[in-house]
Amino acid sequence: MQLNQPIIDVIIPAFNEEDSIGKVIRDIPTIVRHVVVANNGSSDTTKKVAEAAGAIVLDEPQKGYGKACLTAMDYLSKVEEQADIVVFLDGDYSDYPEQLLDLIKPIIEADYDMVIGSRALGKREGGSMTLPQVFGNWLATTLMRWIYKTNYTDLGPFRAIKWDQLKALGMVDENYGWTIEMQIKAAQSGLKTTEIPVDYRKRIGVSKVSGTVKGVFGAGYKILWTIYKYW
Repeated sequence: MQLNQPIIDVIIPAFNEEDSIGKVIRDIPTIVRHVVVANNGSSDTTKKVAEAAGAIVLDEPQKGYGKACLTAMDYLSKVEEQADIVVFLDGDYSDYPEQLLDLIKPIIEADYDMVIGSRALGKREGGSMTLPQVFGNWLATTLMRWIYKTNYTDLGPFRAIKWDQLKALGMVDENYGWTIEMQIKAAQSGLKTTEIPVDYRKRIGVSKVSGTVKGVFGAGYKILWTIYKYW
């Protein structure tokens, strides 16, 4: 990796985020080469807004957070010049895209393989995370600490990872288990990982996970199943 000028691409899975996706893209630092939005079956103008903001938009009609991420990864695997670092963040404007510069710093300066943006360590706006989210993150990270000897404090979606290491993990989850699968596989593969504090605010619009009973229970079940699956 050229530590002074790494090639950085961003992946944003998005489902009906027309009111927020443009803000997210515009706040991404200009150091980023490609912003790839995986339009996950949106029925609104998410695609149009993202394209107008300068993103590469891929259509993935099969619903699922992980499925959208895999589609974007497949696209990036075929570009002529491969990225050094890939950053994931959500399209709902709950993350602070400008903190990407802090997120990639441990990779560039200390040769870390993966950096998780921890909302548990950062400043959270009141109401930005529901009680089930906070408890779910605590439970999942505690179980991973016991089973996989990790030190994660969050399953935060805002994360950076070396592109070659990400490909080597062999990611397969197509929905709620995506983030924890990456963290478990990184631990099992012996990757050098760390966390940094990131701030978090109320998302624009209604969450597809924490905003519904089905989403909360579906995500909780999948996260626990993924922990057990790779044990």
